[in-house]
Amino acid sequence: MLGDMARYTHGFHDSVLRSHRWRTADNSAAYLLPHLTPDTSLLDVGCGPGTITVDLASRVGRVVGLDRSADVLAEATRLPHPGNVSFDVGDVYALPFADGTFDVVHAHQVLQHLADPVGALGEMARVCRPGGLVAARDGDYGAMTWYPADPALDRWQAMYREVARANGGQPDAARHLLSWALAAGFTDVAATASVWYFADPDNRAWWGELWAERVTASALADQAVALGLATTDDLAAMADGWRRWAAADDGWFVVVNGEIIIRR
Repeated sequence: MLGDMARYTHGFHDSVLRSHRWRTADNSAAYLLPHLTPDTSLLDVGCGPGTITVDLASRVGRVVGLDRSADVLAEATRLPHPGNVSFDVGDVYALPFADGTFDVVHAHQVLQHLADPVGALGEMARVCRPGGLVAARDGDYGAMTWYPADPALDRWQAMYREVARANGGQPDAARHLLSWALAAGFTDVAATASVWYFADPDNRAWWGELWAERVTASALADQAVALGLATTDDLAAMADGWRRWAAADDGWFVVVNGEIIIRR
């Protein structure tokens, strides 16, 4: 992850990286794929463990994956990947590239963690050529919904949003993307939305367990306790709620994601 933030809400516990490794171009950047061609040059900002980056590299001419964390980039470089992808450490507010270097500049689940997403979009646009595209996709924690209802998950949702805001981020970023793009001065902006959903037993078990781990063992848990937003007993109750949801035969969970494509 990149940019100016007091703390990265998720951290890099394996329960976080498991969800990041699951992401592909098809399940996380489908809105962008029709705009790519075999000769496209693309910068993937905040690339994390690189699964989206490598997938995009199989569809375009050249990709650079950029992230602030050298440790997570080390994992990305170990992925099997074609020769047209490279990874580097960098900051979204000071991208280490000349003006107009790339055809497409892409960020997935990045802007929600930044104190200045409008400024980040401006810097992303700087390294995008005239006529190129700046693309961003982010989730909306306030719009996440599930069944069956469980007060423990209500408490989890409220706690996460409070922690993220305390860290200077915007956990409901999806609904702000279009506004941020307009505030950055862009006028040619297409806004869309898509979802991740978890309903079959295997997906419920995977999603429920990784969140049960996150709320007890990741940086999120440490921050919630340090900020006085939850006790360890509260977090354990939230983890139990996640496991109850995952075990429910009629369990269903939807993550709403907003998307923008800015034409330079």
